[in-house]
Amino acid sequence: MRRGLALLGLLCATAAAAADYPAIKSKLVPIKVTERVYYVQGQPGIASAANEGYNSNAGFVITDDGVVVIDALGTPALGDALLKAIRTVTPKPVKLVILTHYHADHFYGLPPLKKAGAAIWAHRAALEYLDSGEGQKRLEQRARDLFPWVDADTPLIRADLWLDGDTSFKQGGVQFDIYHFGPAHSPEDLVIVLPGERVMFSGDILFAGRIPFVGEADSKAWLERIDRLIALGPTLMVTGHGESSRDPKKDLVLTRDYLKYLRATMGKAVEDFVPFEEAYAKTDWSRFAKVPAFDAGNRVNAYGTYLLMERESLQKK
Repeated sequence: MRRGLALLGLLCATAAAAADYPAIKSKLVPIKVTERVYYVQGQPGIASAANEGYNSNAGFVITDDGVVVIDALGTPALGDALLKAIRTVTPKPVKLVILTHYHADHFYGLPPLKKAGAAIWAHRAALEYLDSGEGQKRLEQRARDLFPWVDADTPLIRADLWLDGDTSFKQGGVQFDIYHFGPAHSPEDLVIVLPGERVMFSGDILFAGRIPFVGEADSKAWLERIDRLIALGPTLMVTGHGESSRDPKKDLVLTRDYLKYLRATMGKAVEDFVPFEEAYAKTDWSRFAKVPAFDAGNRVNAYGTYLLMERESLQKK
């Protein structure tokens, strides 16, 4: 009875706080992975007004003395909804948020979690993104595409603790091992492993059921990191997008094969001095064309890879 009253009080408080954020129609339903581990699953495709920016996943781990959250979703309103979803499972306080990387769809939801008292951890390599002006440019784009859920005043919250490499810690009886896997999808990629639960949070190292966002990522290093990730031997993997994976080796095939195909086709074009537009038009994309997010992301991915292959070609000379 006492626990029920405490949970009711927290739900009421969270509902009152929701008035600070624009209303959303998206329903965040916690999906149980183990007795301690849950996640919410975003919709397929890129962030848009149609899905209210809810296209990524976030996880949470219930320890004996509090909740550890992995990623914060793509708008403050979604971060608030994530907090409410957590409260439907446990009344324990949110102690910590670990960001797998500083891309908009994974950290714009920080404000309500920070307001609730959570500390924020991320890898120091994200500072280049925040300090170079790229973070502000992305905010301007998101404010155009996702208003009113993102606007010019949406804060780009920085970590309370910047990690410099791998680290481990224990929270409420749960062991957390954090590995720096960047540069891959981003320079600051973190992978979080819970050895006692046999669960891994892979961030965007693995995209399940959709085309990865590659952009200007170092795809060569990314492919190497995929092999390293497999070697960690997780039984369950919660990805940054799409369903959780109970067969990580199998589910890594799409990401790995797509990256290899981009490098092979765009690399050949660079080698033969074929301009990008001509190379893109002549490439057979049929294997990937029906995968969610292909139309929105493939040209950007191909162009970024074309430029990368040009740089790699110059480095060989």
